[in-house]
Amino acid sequence: QVQLVESGGGLVQAGGSLRLSCAASGSIASINVMGWYRQGPGEQRELVATITSGGSIAYGDSVKGRFTISRDNVKNTVHLQMNSLEPEDTAVYYCNYNAYRIGASNWGQGTQVTVSS
Repeated sequence: QVQLVESGGGLVQAGGSLRLSCAASGSIASINVMGWYRQGPGEQRELVATITSGGSIAYGDSVKGRFTISRDNVKNTVHLQMNSLEPEDTAVYYCNYNAYRIGASNWGQGTQVTVSS
């Protein structure tokens, strides 16, 4: 089992920046994908960004050019630098760990990001 602990959410004005972090612990597979998803009020959970243990990255269309994902494979952490935040980015952000080769997937508890206009 893998545990995920998120940090870094909060309230920021439009145009501002926030940095989210997620630390994974437990039985971590060497090949995995870690990333961030978000869920706004009344909306479905959507992809924000993912990064594989090999460094391949994918972004959701709405955050391309504004958000940057990175990871530290030694510390088993993933970070999301969010710049030029917009009110539409307001959501609960969830960290995800996916070891697809062994069928394991875990979610963090979520961290609230609120962007005021």
